[in-house]
Parts: sequence; C-alpha cells; structure tokens
Amino acid sequence: MQYSINKQGLELIKHFEALKLEAYQDSVGIWTIGWGHTSRQDGTVYEGQVITQEEAEVLLKKDLIHFEARVKELVSVPINENQFSALVSFAFNIGIGNLKSSTLLKHLNLQDEFNASKEFVKWSKAGGTRLKGLVRRRVSERNLFCSFTRIIVEELAEDWKDNYLNI
Repeated sequence: MQYSINKQGLELIKHFEALKLEAYQDSVGIWTIGWGHTSRQDGTVYEGQVITQEEAEVLLKKDLIHFEARVKELVSVPINENQFSALVSFAFNIGIGNLKSSTLLKHLNLQDEFNASKEFVKWSKAGGTRLKGLVRRRVSERNLFCSFTRIIVEELAEDWKDNYLNI
C-alpha cells in the first residue's frame, strides 16, 4: 500500500481538530496543541505552550507520517485511498492501540468492509460520555471510508444520542 492521506482525509482532520496555537486540555485532560498534536504522541505539549501556524503544520505532517505508517502495518488487505485516509484520521484521534484492538480493524482485515464501516460511530465517547462532535467526526470518517460524495457531517438529528448507530 503506497498511500498517503488524501486531500479529503486531511480536510476532515483539520475540520474536527481545529487549529489551536496555544496548548489546551482536551475533553479528557490531555494537553493538545496545533492540529490535534498531543502530549501522548511525544510528551512535548505543556501548559502555557504557544506555537506558530507553521510549527503546527510541521507537527501535523510529522504526526501523519507516524499514523500512516502504523495504519499500513495494521491493515493486511487491499484498501482504497479513501479507506486508508479515513483510518488515518480515526487512528489520529483514538490512537494506534485502540485501532489495533478494534472490531473495525478485525472486520476490515477479514475483508468485511460493510461491518467495518458500521464500527466507526461506536468510537464516539470521551471519558465515558458520548459526544456530539465525536459522532459527527465518526460519521464523517465513515462517509470517507465508503467514498460518499458528502463527507463532512455538520449537523445531526435531534435524536442523535438515541439513534447514533443508525446515522
């Protein structure tokens, strides 16, 4: 597999991560800066840290190289560029360890793309709470994985908490 994240995958990550030039703690308390670069990735994000937009772009490129390589290692079947990009976005957000142990990856490596695609939205909790923004991101990743025309989901139905598996 010779892919790098495609334009749609990069847009998806940037849409949901949002550029922050000053370090902040995410919804579960992890220090984060730039386009979702976390202290988990290299231990270098700390309270009060400020970076430039150029530094944020460099961090994102470095992070993407790491996640692309790991996705390539974990996927054992042929996939297309959109599937690869969706998996990189997914792993970027939930971590490689979670991707590695996921039912999504198990289905995919059994060439069961349909059931793999249904697994994205199950990963929409942070700190034990299902978050609307994570549901939107997971449905967007699923849309990219399935090569749908409209990828980014901006709004969810009012009953999203009860029906998130049916979105």
